[in-house]
Amino acid sequence: MPRSTERHSVGTPLLQVRDVAVEFRTVDGPVHAVEAVDLDLAAGETLAIVGESGSGKSTTAMAVIGLLPGNGKVTRGSILFEGEDLVGAPESVMRTIRGGSIGLVPQDPMSNLNPVAKIGTQIAETLLAHGLATRKNVDRRVVETLAAAGLPNAEERAKQYPHEFSGGMRQRALIAIGLACNPKLLIADEPTSALDVTVQKTILDQLERMTSELGTAVMLITHDLGLAAERASRVVVMNRGRIVEQGPARQILEDPQQPYTQALVRAAPSVAAVRLQPEVFRRAKLAAAPATEADDAVSTPVAVPAATTEPRAAASGPAAAPDYIVEVEGLTKVFPVRGSKVDFTAVKDVSFAIPRGETVAIVGESGSGKTTTARMMLKIVDPTSGAIRFDGQDVAALKGRELKSFRQRVQPIFQDPYSSLNPMFSIEKIITEPLDVYKRGSSKDRAARVRQLLDDVSLPHSMLRRYPSELSGGQRQRIAIARALALSPDLIVCDEPVSALDVLVQDQVLTLLRDLQREYGLSYLFISHDLAVVRLISDYVCVMKDGVLVEAASSEEIFTNPRDPYTRRLLASIPGNELDIAV
Repeated sequence: MPRSTERHSVGTPLLQVRDVAVEFRTVDGPVHAVEAVDLDLAAGETLAIVGESGSGKSTTAMAVIGLLPGNGKVTRGSILFEGEDLVGAPESVMRTIRGGSIGLVPQDPMSNLNPVAKIGTQIAETLLAHGLATRKNVDRRVVETLAAAGLPNAEERAKQYPHEFSGGMRQRALIAIGLACNPKLLIADEPTSALDVTVQKTILDQLERMTSELGTAVMLITHDLGLAAERASRVVVMNRGRIVEQGPARQILEDPQQPYTQALVRAAPSVAAVRLQPEVFRRAKLAAAPATEADDAVSTPVAVPAATTEPRAAASGPAAAPDYIVEVEGLTKVFPVRGSKVDFTAVKDVSFAIPRGETVAIVGESGSGKTTTARMMLKIVDPTSGAIRFDGQDVAALKGRELKSFRQRVQPIFQDPYSSLNPMFSIEKIITEPLDVYKRGSSKDRAARVRQLLDDVSLPHSMLRRYPSELSGGQRQRIAIARALALSPDLIVCDEPVSALDVLVQDQVLTLLRDLQREYGLSYLFISHDLAVVRLISDYVCVMKDGVLVEAASSEEIFTNPRDPYTRRLLASIPGNELDIAV
């Protein structure tokens, strides 16, 4: 029997999805998002659903919990949960099931948390609504729930608002809400896409404990194939609304049978790049670079600050001085803390440089200061002390025309594709806006440029008439990348630019960024928690912890000979690190 039609079950199925089809009504006619999906999920089992953005994996999950958008409905099939068909069930029944029996960890932390309510208040609402806490003990239960989801200083964090959390901390708060009621089934839609690898491991260990101790089933929606293979007992692969292959997780990913699955595995840096990338990419770099007498020597990494990192071996032989597009020296940022006399130091005495036409990555756990560093680079926030020089100019001193020129030459790609796009603008207006503001070309030229940018990020021109709310998370991030490329900048500050993308599109975008770098001499500051992606794209890596730069060197050195224990711990936490993937 072909693997794509197999069904496996561990014990009595908790969830049975049979021949389910989902349709969306649009102005252009019906869209068949899911067709003939058929799967089982047993109590205590973890099932991963993987596939491209728009493949139907999240739609399938939302159909199970009855949270399809208003224009979507299940048109065929049945969804049996504990023997009860949820298709067409009254909303009163679904309200009881949601949260109590079926928990949900949605993908986007910012649009799913109330921005005007404290984090603790939002968790308390869930606990009280389902009778899992009383008014007397709810505060204690909130702190316990946040701590279980991996948030340090849980008592203090409960008193804060979502905007005071980093992206990873907001995602952990959502996970805490999803786990609060100890549901029988937890639907986790990209639950760790915004988390660094060490916190990701903490959260996934918690999900495993739920599965083994409480018999909780987990439906894991993810684009990280390494994570799927490591954490799920079975994997379902979806493409264009259909299941193309399903079976035991390691078997599917170590020996994929279907061409689509094989393409996913080949494109996944979290699975394959750790083994395949260094020598392949090194040869590509050597082929592209002019030979020098120092090629065989160990080079001195430009990103190493003498004040915080022991120097590596110096290069032998004559070498031209590097041409830096950015030089950062002694960068420090201190934030006042409301209700406290002690200020918070987010970045402390950080120094590094970005060579022109190359990529420097900053990695570290959530809250390590890497995004704050990026924001200072963009002049969104001003440093407390230290200096940033862009092309020899002091960024802090830029005003008027010089500042406007800087804004054109330095563009951001932000982590959160939901909040970084104007929901009132069409996709065409979003991408055209920077071209209009800086009066680039005629209206015809701008229209052509917008279409070219959509081609570059692998989106159809029909997207131009849509709005952000009509796009998936991955599609929104591709639009954000297209907008950042619109003005052909010299430096792009990439803050988790591919964390929301499936592996095929992620591979396309990373390839696009490398191609643009080679063609136009672009420089990148690349912020990421995905170390396999960092290894694939970066020339140099800076490792940050608690606002301090603990290690910096060439990418190959960091990944093959890490010196700091913290760096070694990060590398050991990469999901799927031990898998033997045949690609």
